[in-house]
Amino acid sequence: MHCLKPNKENTRRKEKKSKKKSFLQNPNMSAKISIFQALVFLFYRFILRRYRNSKPKYQNGPSSLLQSDLSRHTLIFNVEGALLKSDSLFPYFMLVAFEAGGVIRSFLLFILYPLISLMSHEMGVKVMVMVSFFGIKKEGFRAGRAVLPKYFLEDVGLEMFEVLKRGGKKIGVSDDLPQVMIEGFLRDYLEIDVVVGREMKVVGGYYLGIMEDKTKHDLVFDELVRKERLNTGRVIGITSFNTSLHRYLFSQFCQEIYFVKKSDKRSWQTLPRSQYPKPLIFHDGRLAIKPTLMNTLVLFMWGPFAAAAAAARLFVSLCIPYSLSIPILAFSGCRLTVTNDYVSSQKQKPSQRKGCLFVCNHRTLLDPLYVAFALRKKNIKTVTYSLSRVSEILAPIKTVRLTRDRVSDGQAMEKLLTEGDLVVCPEGTTCREPYLLRFSPLFTEVSDVIVPVAVTVHVTFFYGTTASGLKALDPLFFLLDPYPTYTIQFLDPVSGATCQDPDGKLKFEVANNVQSDIGKALDFDCTSLTRKDKYLILAGNNGVVKKN
Repeated sequence: MHCLKPNKENTRRKEKKSKKKSFLQNPNMSAKISIFQALVFLFYRFILRRYRNSKPKYQNGPSSLLQSDLSRHTLIFNVEGALLKSDSLFPYFMLVAFEAGGVIRSFLLFILYPLISLMSHEMGVKVMVMVSFFGIKKEGFRAGRAVLPKYFLEDVGLEMFEVLKRGGKKIGVSDDLPQVMIEGFLRDYLEIDVVVGREMKVVGGYYLGIMEDKTKHDLVFDELVRKERLNTGRVIGITSFNTSLHRYLFSQFCQEIYFVKKSDKRSWQTLPRSQYPKPLIFHDGRLAIKPTLMNTLVLFMWGPFAAAAAAARLFVSLCIPYSLSIPILAFSGCRLTVTNDYVSSQKQKPSQRKGCLFVCNHRTLLDPLYVAFALRKKNIKTVTYSLSRVSEILAPIKTVRLTRDRVSDGQAMEKLLTEGDLVVCPEGTTCREPYLLRFSPLFTEVSDVIVPVAVTVHVTFFYGTTASGLKALDPLFFLLDPYPTYTIQFLDPVSGATCQDPDGKLKFEVANNVQSDIGKALDFDCTSLTRKDKYLILAGNNGVVKKN
């Protein structure tokens, strides 16, 4: 009996081996097994390894990218977290509130800020958006392209800008700032290819002061990055620890993520004006100072004193003789510096029938008045293309409106010269930055002798010019400033183009020479831009001012 058991067990083992052998020898089953093994190998080789390699590399600071070739990479950066040096968004919303909404709206934002600072970051941004944008007409909102770029550019870190210059395609993303605030700055001045900001809700053509849901913003960003990853294959993200973007979207789609610390920003240099990708020639808005919390406090504290100072300065300018008004205005803070008194010392010959033609660059509407102050002459006259009726009435010197017809305008200027001295601003519009616009050659044909006048203006709080606001208030805002300063320099006279000019080229040469002389004296750059270019950029019109 004991001998039979092993035999039975051996028989069973042999049957199992034979069944297994027949199973493996089946050609269909062996093919299926080999296909399965190949699929498992492919899954491990390509899918798992790719997933393992797709995990982003986290690194501190983007400075190491300055040594890398990024021309074939897509750079995605957070605007407020990685590009701007300042961590506070208050000044930019204050600019929107003041320039687009007015003084009352900006004061409301200012008094609410202590409460906003106690809220969470996201809730505080929502409140600032509500106060700044509620009730603003969408079609008339131009602060994003005309006002904010100047202040954004002055807050860009040079080190981060150098990294962006080395990149291929550049995508700017913001999870706090609305699209209408950052798009003009990033596209027009930093040449960023794609801008993704928060969209604003609009009803009846007016902003509600509410941003679209954040999930929609994330979906747009998700789709954009997926497309870029398919096209370029290499996506690098640059953000900060304080923004929520890196938590999911950056880590999901970027192969490398660089984090910017607050300590990094403090060591950054500000982007110099000479390195702007596109020069900032035109900008609008009344505020000449960045409205940080402290600057805004000082601004509103100065308000009551500003009204009294402006009223007193206006009275002195209109009602008191120059010999007394000039020292009184200087005591009130209005400063005038004449660096070359050559012309004022010249005595006009009795036989000279025409007055002297003074040609100056245009900084504010008060340029001719300050030239008259420098010459100590009150019977001086000026011409203008567009001046509000209020400014014409209040002007202490005679102003004549031109019609833009060359023949009639030339005759009018010649007639005014027979009556006395004349001041003209051939740029036709003001320019705040150190640039000169194209000089119209009309002035070269009306006088044999032309005296170039180089004019510079410095203000502390308010600009005395505007492209989209009420021009009647331009002189008032200039007088509201604590220390409005004019510097006037009389240059050597040049000959006009009154002689025969069959080719019509001489007048343009004279105009360009006068522009060049003033540019050299002021260290300004000469351009071929015109007033039409300025108003199309800042106001969306041709610059014609209604008589009001």
